[in-house]
Amino acid sequence: MTISPVVQGAGQAQEDRWTVCGRCRTTVYVPRLVRGQHVCPECGHHHRIGARERIRGLVDEGSFRPAADPVRSTDPLGFVDSRPYADRLTEAVRRTGLDDAVVYGRATVGGYPVVVLAMDFTFLGGSMGSAVGEAVTRSAGEAADTGTPLILVSASGGARMQEGALSLMQMAKTSQAMRRLQQSGVLSVCLLTDPTFGGVTASFATLADILIAERGSLIGFAGPRVIASATRERLPEGFQTAEYLHARGMLDRVETREGVRPLLTRLLALHRGGKRATFSELSAIVRDPGELRPHRAAWETVRLARDISRPTTLDYVWHMCDDFVELHGDRGHGDDSAVVGGIGSIDGTSVLVLGHQKGHDTKELVARNFGMAHPEGYRKALRLMLLAERHGLPVVTFVDTQGAAPGVGAEERGQAWAIAECIAGMSELGVPVVSTITGEGGSGGALALAVANQVLMMENASYSVISPESCSTILHGDPSHASAMSEALRITGPELLRLGVVDGVVREPEGGAQAAPAQAAANLKAAILTALDGLSGLSPEELRKHRYERFRGLGVIAGV
Repeated sequence: MTISPVVQGAGQAQEDRWTVCGRCRTTVYVPRLVRGQHVCPECGHHHRIGARERIRGLVDEGSFRPAADPVRSTDPLGFVDSRPYADRLTEAVRRTGLDDAVVYGRATVGGYPVVVLAMDFTFLGGSMGSAVGEAVTRSAGEAADTGTPLILVSASGGARMQEGALSLMQMAKTSQAMRRLQQSGVLSVCLLTDPTFGGVTASFATLADILIAERGSLIGFAGPRVIASATRERLPEGFQTAEYLHARGMLDRVETREGVRPLLTRLLALHRGGKRATFSELSAIVRDPGELRPHRAAWETVRLARDISRPTTLDYVWHMCDDFVELHGDRGHGDDSAVVGGIGSIDGTSVLVLGHQKGHDTKELVARNFGMAHPEGYRKALRLMLLAERHGLPVVTFVDTQGAAPGVGAEERGQAWAIAECIAGMSELGVPVVSTITGEGGSGGALALAVANQVLMMENASYSVISPESCSTILHGDPSHASAMSEALRITGPELLRLGVVDGVVREPEGGAQAAPAQAAANLKAAILTALDGLSGLSPEELRKHRYERFRGLGVIAGV
């Protein structure tokens, strides 16, 4: 940092502080940088900040109350390198004013009580020794015992080598604490900041329910220099940045520093949920095929179902939800944009929303693979459904896909396995599940998001084991008999109601949902709320049994 004297007036001088941004090398006035939460006003680079300042930026002003029993490391090994570890600890405490590389306590965010813990990289590189491990474990335990959401902020170079194997054991200790917290059904959110590496990344920091990374943060297990040295390979552009990891399915969100607190407030509100008035507009769902409009040709229905101007999942979400926070990634390979999901609120009822996402133009259709999900799309869906179950959120899905994505990559990544796990996992959820076929319901790719207690269908949707064209090609050698096959397959709402495949049909405006999307969304919203009302009194065991018996009864065999 450089100091530059500035003359304020005759005979009066004041020293104004300036610093140089580490990213763009622009000279920045420090008070301006502080007002902007240490984000460079020129290039947007997020400078590192300490634990206390981090907490001040996240919680409601004046609400933080530090833990009454702060923890501090000792020197269990009598470790000495160029200096005794005990001396390094004493110096770090003196320089930072902290007991160790972590600050934790209670606070509120947007008025919602939280347990909050933040790491401080300036204290021995934010390394995790016994004290940090104990602080994380205590915080998770307090959150579980009191039913208070846990907010973690990671900033660490990894395990603290000066404490030897005891430091390594903190990975297991904190991981167990996070699993116990998840099992208690209490929300946990981790904000990963620059840098987060080693044993912290490979334990509690990535075990929270929701992972948010601050823009530009470096996150990983081994550091980039270690990897480059070991492999002698040139690292990819943006390697280990938050954005790089988000694209590969490892993170739910990447946010600016100023965007984190509002996002936390929304997440806390959505997980808290709320009570709404009982909805009893039973006419929203048509359960008698005779009440539907005169039956149109099945092929015409298929063409309407495929119309790219029909509302997509996100269209329905923004029409129906009071708020919606999209979550991303399968935590293993990627974030498949053909499946979207997140936590939303419908008339005050918090739900987990999932659906296939197509698009309205060529660019979006291609980007989202025409709503045909890859294995990572189904793995993301299952991850989010399990998140919903842990927090008692009903699951609402929108199905609109020609089928699962074909291709070498999908097969190599286990497409069939991913679909099977999604179907089986959905069948075991202990929360209400309502699915709606909104457009084209194609084969196992559709069923993977439709193993529900109540399966609804839009009036001009279709649902089939195979597309009419493919059926025609297999049976007749070419797709020219698609129209006849669509009739033979019985893929429309009235036919599927009679077969028991769907439980109800949702009316569409004249001309289809694409003619009046807002009205179609209002009809579907009423139907979903009606269906959720009918399931609201069932226990987790009863919901599982209901879903099992619903699908157990489907099928026709000789003599029965």
